[in-house]
Parts: sequence; structure tokens; C-alpha cells
Amino acid sequence: MTWETVIGLEVHVQINTQSKIFSGASTAFGAAPNAHASVVECALPGVLPVMNREVINKAIKLGLALGATINRKNVFDRKNYFYPDLPKGYQISQLDLPIIEHGKLEIVVGEALKTINVTRAHMEEDAGKSVHDAFPEFTGIDLNRAGTPLLEVVSEPEMRSAAEAVAYARALHTLVTWLNICDGNMAEGSFRIDANVSVRPLGQAEFGTRCEIKNLNSFRFLEQAINYEVARQIELIEDGGKVVQQTRLFDPDSGETRAMRSKEDAHDYRYFPDPDLLPVIISDAQMAAAQANMPELPGEMAARFVADFGVSDYDARLLTASRVQAAYFETAAQASQQGKLVANWMNGELAAALNKAGLDLAQSPIDAARLAGLVAKIADGTLSNKLARQVFEAMWESDLNAEAIIERDGLKQMTDSGAIEAIIDEVLANNAKSVEEFKAGKEKAFNALVGQVMKASRGKANPQQVQELLQAKLA
Repeated sequence: MTWETVIGLEVHVQINTQSKIFSGASTAFGAAPNAHASVVECALPGVLPVMNREVINKAIKLGLALGATINRKNVFDRKNYFYPDLPKGYQISQLDLPIIEHGKLEIVVGEALKTINVTRAHMEEDAGKSVHDAFPEFTGIDLNRAGTPLLEVVSEPEMRSAAEAVAYARALHTLVTWLNICDGNMAEGSFRIDANVSVRPLGQAEFGTRCEIKNLNSFRFLEQAINYEVARQIELIEDGGKVVQQTRLFDPDSGETRAMRSKEDAHDYRYFPDPDLLPVIISDAQMAAAQANMPELPGEMAARFVADFGVSDYDARLLTASRVQAAYFETAAQASQQGKLVANWMNGELAAALNKAGLDLAQSPIDAARLAGLVAKIADGTLSNKLARQVFEAMWESDLNAEAIIERDGLKQMTDSGAIEAIIDEVLANNAKSVEEFKAGKEKAFNALVGQVMKASRGKANPQQVQELLQAKLA
């Protein structure tokens, strides 16, 4: 039987406000346990939550970017459950009236474009953290994370492979960091993914029984977890068993998912409106301010890069993967007027050097202005690609620009036809056998002669001129 995979994602986006959603406690990461736990997070008697306005402003920006409906009136609900890291016994969230509904996010898988519908995004507070390895006989409770503002972004179950799920998660990650509503640090838990996975016979309309894989904090783990879970469910059904709806965890060491608990539905949480919080009413002025502060979005900028700088759609998508990347490209492309060359060097030599050094673009030893200078020297014929790579390596190790390195190391490309012809004559005289082989129809002999000329010129001769002059000599 042929099976179809059905995937929906719930992504917890941590809003990068300085204080928590319902208190003035700090959201800074890395503090000593419970250093940032206020009386609100500790649920001391008589304390009341106070809404953080900036959380609403940042949620509105995401709604605008997703082309979604922004509910001008939305309410908070209590989601009731017991867990040691939730002192109140309930989490403040949104159920029936979330702030965002009915958005769309475009993803790219290979060369294919697909639009994933976003069901909703709702504001909520994070829970605390149980620490199991700090004491030999006890579990510790750290409430630093409790009350941290989250937007839970829920997709429709429209992804049909792990690759599509990863593409969606990456696109959402790019968007929330681009909008500066989340720092996107997955290692610190700022962007966490729950994957709802089920399988069904191909062509069947009814969904299969889903399992939810919780708290995936890397794109690689997301892909591995989905692929394992799909294979597990198919094997289970084909062996005569049934998939049970449950929450599962992914073990990166074994590459397997394992059962955590049976999956609760909404009615199990006994939701009801929080009586301590008034409905959130978004004013016209608040909407207008959010719209005025919206940046150019990644898709819009990618289309502009194609139109203004002549880069390919593929390169434009790579260049708009982050605002740092996009700003670097635009600065270098405008300075050099060589958009395609800048894109090639950013996605090629520069990306490889950064990867090897374990650096991101913001830490690059070569800034956009210096890369523009290098690219300009390639465009005007001063440097061949081979010489440009030598200059790039020297730039990586120094603060000098391309022009200074070319002068210092004598790396200017040889373009004088007379000088190149003299080298060609000498090479032809010393490689009579290769000349004979070429005239006998062996094309490889020509490439060998070109190589000898480039070697004799120490890589400085213009390769195109070498080939044209050599062809003329051998005609």
C-alpha cells in the first residue's frame, strides 16, 4: 500500500521583550535558577497579571507579515493542568479568540513553491522548567522561563513530507527574526517546534491518528523525528496494529521517538476566560503604528533583488535568508554594480570560508565594502577568478582591501596581447607533441597547452585571451 504523510506544526516563538508577558520580571537567558521569578510567576496569593503591551505590538507585526486576520478584540483563557513547574495550576493562553487567524506562509522545496495556511497564532505565557540532574534525590524547579511571552503559531496539516515541514519551519524562523520579534536562538529555546504527524492510505480523505512530537529545537532533529515517526506508524499499521494518539519525545542519540503521555484534547484542559485579564482591544492607532514600522519582507526584497541586480530566484532566496545577509548583499551589489558576481561570491567562497571558520556573516573578517572592491576588480579584468581567490585569502587574513593586495603581491592580471603571445610562442616551441596531438584531433591537448601557458604566466594571463590567441596560433 502507498501511504501519504500528513504534517502540521505548532511553533512556539519566544517574543524578545525585556520583561515577561504579565510581570516586570526579566526575560534574560542564563541567570541563576529562579533569579527572574517574580511573585506573579510564583503565584503568590493576591497577585494579578498585567499585560505587556509590547507583546501585542510584536504579535500584530507577525499577523501583518502573514497576511492574516488580526482580531481587534481577543481574550485570554486559563488552560488548567497540574505540573510542578506551573505554580498557578493553569497557563494563561488564548483559545476561541486568538490575536491572529487565517494567515499564509510561502515555502520553497527544491524549485517548487507551496503556500501553507496558518490556522492561528495566539499569545501565551511559557511554563517553568523541571531540572532532574541538579540533585541526586530531588527534581528542582526553575521558574526563570515561566511567564516568558510566546506566540504559538499553528499551521494547517498541509505538509506532506519532512522536507516540506523543515522548509516551513525555516521560512517562519526567517520571518520572525526578520521582523525582530524573536531572536531565533533554538539552542536557548526561543524557537521550539511541535510536529503533529499521521499517515493515511494515498487518496483517502480522512486523516489518520496523529502523534505529536514535542519540543524539537533544531531543523535537523525535526526532519529526523518526522521520518522516524512516519516509518514507525506505517510499520505499526502494516503489522496489524493501531496508532494511538499520544505525545512523543525525540531522542537525538537514538534517532527515535518514544511515548511520553496520552494526548490531551482541549476539553481536558477545562479552558475558560481568565477573569483577571480584560479583553485585548487593538486600537486604530496601534494598528497604524505597526503598519508604519513594518520592514520590507523577505519575499518582497527577493523579488527586488531579481529585478534590480539580475540575480536568480534561487540566489535571491538565499540572500534574503536573514536581514544581515540581505543588507550585506545590497551594500556590496550597490557599491560594485555587480549583483550576480556578489551573489556568486557570497554563496560560494565567502560562505565556504565562514563555514570553515565556524563564523556567521556578522562576524566575517571581510565586510561588504571590501568584497565589493574585490568583485569590481574581477569585473574590470584586473583579476582572473584564480587570482581573485588568492586576493580573497589575503583579505581574509588582513585588513587590506583588494587593490592594496594586488599592488603588494603583484597579482594584476596580464591582459597585454603581445606579452601573452610571447608566452604562447615559448610554450608551443617546448610542447611540440601536444601541438601534434591537437592537430590530430585530440581536444585534451589544447587544454594541456592552455594549462602550460597559465603556468608560465604564474596564473596571471587572462584565460579568455589565452584561449583566443592560442586558437589563432594553432589554426
